[in-house]
Amino acid sequence: MTSPIEWDQQIPMALRDIRPRTEPQLRAWIKAMLGITVPVAPRCAGHDSPMAYLGHVFFERPGDVIVWANRGGGKTFYGALATLLDLMFKPGIEVRILGGSLDQSTKMYRYLRWMIDRPVLRDLLDGRITQRGLRLINGSGVELLAQSQTSVRGQRVQKLRCDEVELFDRDVWEAAQFVTRSARCGEIQVRGSVEALSTMHRPFGLMSELIGQARSDQRWKTLKWCVLDVMDRCEADRDCQACPLLDSCARRAKQWRGFLRVEDVLAQRRRSSELCFDAEMLCRRPSRSDAVFPRFDPAEHVVPVEPDRNAMWIGGVDFGLRSPFVMLWAQVRPTDQSIPRIEVIDEYIVSDRMLDEHLREMENRPWPRPSWLGVDPAGHQRNEQTGLSNIAVLRRVGYRIRSARRLLTEGLEHVRCRLERHDTAQPALVIHPRCRGLIEAMRCYHFDPDRPDHPHPVKDGYDHPVDALRYMTINLEMRGGRAQVRSY
Repeated sequence: MTSPIEWDQQIPMALRDIRPRTEPQLRAWIKAMLGITVPVAPRCAGHDSPMAYLGHVFFERPGDVIVWANRGGGKTFYGALATLLDLMFKPGIEVRILGGSLDQSTKMYRYLRWMIDRPVLRDLLDGRITQRGLRLINGSGVELLAQSQTSVRGQRVQKLRCDEVELFDRDVWEAAQFVTRSARCGEIQVRGSVEALSTMHRPFGLMSELIGQARSDQRWKTLKWCVLDVMDRCEADRDCQACPLLDSCARRAKQWRGFLRVEDVLAQRRRSSELCFDAEMLCRRPSRSDAVFPRFDPAEHVVPVEPDRNAMWIGGVDFGLRSPFVMLWAQVRPTDQSIPRIEVIDEYIVSDRMLDEHLREMENRPWPRPSWLGVDPAGHQRNEQTGLSNIAVLRRVGYRIRSARRLLTEGLEHVRCRLERHDTAQPALVIHPRCRGLIEAMRCYHFDPDRPDHPHPVKDGYDHPVDALRYMTINLEMRGGRAQVRSY
C-alpha cells in the first residue's frame, strides 16, 4: 500500500507528461505541477483573463496575440508560463523572448528558470541552464534576444514573445515580423506567431498603434485585463462606500480570487493620480501627459456633422512631396459666443505626388470650393524646376490664399482653445469621423518625453495633419470674431 504522503508526491510526476486537452485541464495541470492558480474569470465587462491568454497560445488558436495588461498584472510571468508549456508539450519548438530591453527579456527568462528548476521538472533539461537560453531533452529550446535588428534578423522560430512592446525600437519591431515560421512539433502543428505583451503608456506609442490596427486586422487577437481582473478577493467586511476603487470596482472584487493583494492595489491608488491609475492599472486609456492636445476626446470632438453647402467653407493645406500633402475641408458655423465653430468635414492625405496631381484630386471632392485656404508661409518659396511657388500655383487655379506667419506654439494654443466647450452645446472644433488621419494626429501628436523642457512637439508624421488644421485655424482667427466671419 502507498501512504497518502507518498501518493501526493507521485501525483505531479504522473501528470507531468500528460498533455492537457481543454482549458480546465490546462489550469488543473498548472495548479498541480507549479502550485499556481491562474485567474479564469475577468471582473470587468469586455476584458479577458490570463487563462484566456494561456489557452489561446497553448492550443494554437488562430491569430497573433496582443496582451494589454496593467502594470504588475502578470503578463511577463504568464509569458514565461506559456513558454514552459510550449517547450514541454511541443517537441522541437523554438521560442525566442524579446523584451523592450535586455533586462525585460531577462525578467521573463528568470520566471521560466524558476519554473523549470522545480524537482518534478528538472530532469527534462538537456544540459545546463545558461544566461541566454535553455534546452529540453525533447529538442525544444528558448533563447533571449537583444533589442537590436542584428539580434532579431536571421532568426527562424515558431514563437516570438515580445515583452513590453511599448518600449520597442520601431525598426526592431518591424524586423521581428519576419522571424517566425510554422512547424510540426510532435503531434501538434505549431503556427509561426508573434505575441506582443505590454502596458499602454502613451497614446502615440507602438502599443497604441497595434491596438488600433487590431480593430480592423483579423490577424491579431487582442486580450486585455486590468488590475481588477487579477486582484485578490476583497474581504467581505471591507466598507465599499469608503473605498477609493468603488467607482471602478462596483463591488465586483468581492467575487473570485486573483493574486494581487487588495491592500497593495489600494496603496497604489492613493499614491497615484486618477489619470495615471486609469492608464497604468485600469487600462482605460493611455496617459496623455506628453500629448499636445490632452483635452482632445474622440467621444466629444468627433461628430458626424452634416455638410451645409450654404455655410462658409474654408481649407487648410500642409505642403509635402515625400512627406504627406494634407488638405482639410471645413465649414464655419456662427455660435452664441465670439468664437465661430470649425467643423472639419473631409481630409486628403497623400505622399509622393506632384502638386498638379493633388489639385486634380482636390477638385474631384464633392465639397464647395473653400472661400480661402490657410497654408504654410513657406509655400512662397519658388520651385527650382518650375520657377513658381506652391502658393503661386494655387492662386493660378483660382484659390484665395491666407498665409499668416505665427509661431508654432501660438497656432497650437489656438487649436487647444477650440477644444473647450465655451459654455456651448459643442466645442468650437469638431471633426467628422471620416477624417481618420486628422483624428489620429490629434490623439497622438506629442512632445518628446525625454526632453520635457523642449517647446516643440516631435515631428514623426502626426504633425502634418495638425499643421494643416493650425494654418486654417490661425488664418480664420486673424480676422477674428463673428462679424468678420459673416463678411468673408
